[in-house]
Amino acid sequence: MALLIQTTGALIAPLTLTVMLMLSAIAHCDERPLNYIEYSSQLSSSGQPTEAQFSMLAKAGFERVFNLAFADDDGALANEDRVARDLGMQFVQLPVVWAKPELRDFDMFAAAMAQNEFQKTLVHCQLNWRASSFVFLYRVLYQGVAMDDAFLDMRSVWSPSKAWQDFIFSVLAAHQVSPDCALCDWQEN
Repeated sequence: MALLIQTTGALIAPLTLTVMLMLSAIAHCDERPLNYIEYSSQLSSSGQPTEAQFSMLAKAGFERVFNLAFADDDGALANEDRVARDLGMQFVQLPVVWAKPELRDFDMFAAAMAQNEFQKTLVHCQLNWRASSFVFLYRVLYQGVAMDDAFLDMRSVWSPSKAWQDFIFSVLAAHQVSPDCALCDWQEN
C-alpha cells in the first residue's frame, strides 16, 4: 500500500512528489533563455541569453551562436562576443533592423548557417521574434521542414507583425515558395 501525501487538496504519492521536486530543481538550475525553442538536436533559438545561460549553453554542447540584434539594443549582454568566444563558441553577429528586415539580411544569415551546418547552433535576438522568423524561413527553405510545422514553432513565440509578415512573404517569394499552408494563420494578434 502506497503512502499518500495531501498537498493543496490533492493526494500525491511520495514517488510522484519526489519526481516533481526533482523536476522543479532541474528547471530552476537549468533555466533556459527567454522563449527558448529546440527545433532539433542541432538547432535552437531564443531571446537574449544571460552570461550564466551562455555557460549552460556551452556545457550543453552549443558550438556557435548567431545574434540577430544590435549590440547596443536594450537588454543586450555587454561583451557577448567575448563571452561566447571565451566559452569556446563561434560567435556571429548579424544585426537586423527591427522595423525594416531585408531580404539581404536573410541571405547573409542563410549563407552563414550553411557553413558548418552540423554545428550545434543557437540563433537569438532580444525576444526570439527576429530569430524565430529567420529560423522559420531557414527550416522551410533549406532544411525541407513542412511549413505547417515551422509556422507552429514560430507562432509559439509570437505572431509576426505586418512588417515581419511582409518580410517573410518576400523571402518566400524570392525562393518561389507560397506562404500558404493548412495551419498558417498569418493574422497578427
